[in-house]
Amino acid sequence: MKQNQTAWLILGMLSVEPNRSGYDIRKAVESSVSYFWHESYGQIYPTLRRLAAEGLIVARKPRTKGRPERQDYSLTPRGRARLREWLAAPYRDHPIRSEFLLKLFFGRAAPPDVSAQHIRTCQERNRRQLATLVELEGLARTKHRGNPHLPFWLLTLSWGICILRAAIGWSEQALRSLARKRTLPAPRKTAPRLTRPSKKGKLASPRRSES
Repeated sequence: MKQNQTAWLILGMLSVEPNRSGYDIRKAVESSVSYFWHESYGQIYPTLRRLAAEGLIVARKPRTKGRPERQDYSLTPRGRARLREWLAAPYRDHPIRSEFLLKLFFGRAAPPDVSAQHIRTCQERNRRQLATLVELEGLARTKHRGNPHLPFWLLTLSWGICILRAAIGWSEQALRSLARKRTLPAPRKTAPRLTRPSKKGKLASPRRSES
């Protein structure tokens, strides 16, 4: 059966650490991949049940007091094989939908300072996110030292850090460009040159002044 994206997320999370409940998976997503992957948490529990029915994961009830409804899930050999197939398949690029870029594209129709303010807002947001990722990178190196998954986690963090640094550099350049545009003199408006209609109804060239 064709899997949705939530299924691959769950199989991947259980490959990192087995015996996780739906709540555990949700918390793991929030603390790891949420900065580049937005998951609908309402899909996690239905997808867990479907994966278990397909034999890709197995559920068990841990012996914990006060939590009789809790179920922990782990990968089955079939689920691990399916995950490896998905990892080896070419990835799909999803179309970008950026309201920020859309507003910049049509920025000529707004007052001059509107686009600049949008860029400043984006710049500050990127700076905050960059600080967060740099902090996460340091924590990951300390907390997960020796973890075989760490080099791959650091790859995703370094990708985000590089993209944000480039975006911040772009925003500075864009603000300078808009500032130069505001200081340029407005183009001179020249009166249109009138032409006389020809006998055939076509426009004729203007007459030259006689000396």
